[in-house]
Amino acid sequence: MSNGELIAVCVGKAEHLPNFRPLTGINKRPVAGPVMIGAMGIENDAILDRKHHGGRDQAIYVYFQDDYDWWTTQGITPAPGLFGENLVISGAASASTAIGDRFSIGDAVLEVTYHRTPCMTFSAKMGDKFWVKRFHKANRPGAYCRVLQPGAVTAGDAVAVTPYPGERITVSDLMAFDVTKDIPLDFMRRALTTPIREKTRFKYETRLADLF
Repeated sequence: MSNGELIAVCVGKAEHLPNFRPLTGINKRPVAGPVMIGAMGIENDAILDRKHHGGRDQAIYVYFQDDYDWWTTQGITPAPGLFGENLVISGAASASTAIGDRFSIGDAVLEVTYHRTPCMTFSAKMGDKFWVKRFHKANRPGAYCRVLQPGAVTAGDAVAVTPYPGERITVSDLMAFDVTKDIPLDFMRRALTTPIREKTRFKYETRLADLF
């Protein structure tokens, strides 16, 4: 187990981005005081595109301070909520965070299920038409989490990181296969032994069933 800190809790409301028609909740802003995390996410946080965001397997989006520190070397000036994340934490990073790892924060316990996949809304938020490609290339996606134990969290809370004891499939490992259909069979089999999100579980199980 390792320890970190909850740097920020960020909540969004339905807004329009410049030159982007759909309403979105990607503009997250840090809030003070205790905030309740429920099974479906942070209380009063706007999630508009529920086809691709939210749900039990993607209830909370966590980004890592270590990864934000790297972005500062790439000309990005990070601020909590910039990438549309709900929580910013220290003590972990995309390259070392695996499916099934758990974050105990305040009264809440979260479990990593998948990585963040960049979309056109994210590109519009960043004001960069090449942002999707750039974010993929950086391979520092942050982590989606399900909520194992609802509870209140507050910026400044300690974060206890409990590694998943089984196969180590990191969010960076998964993101590396976003742009290809050639996912190694062994990788899919290993991933299926973890508590990966159900959408990807179904995808991998279907591919393997079609091959054998």
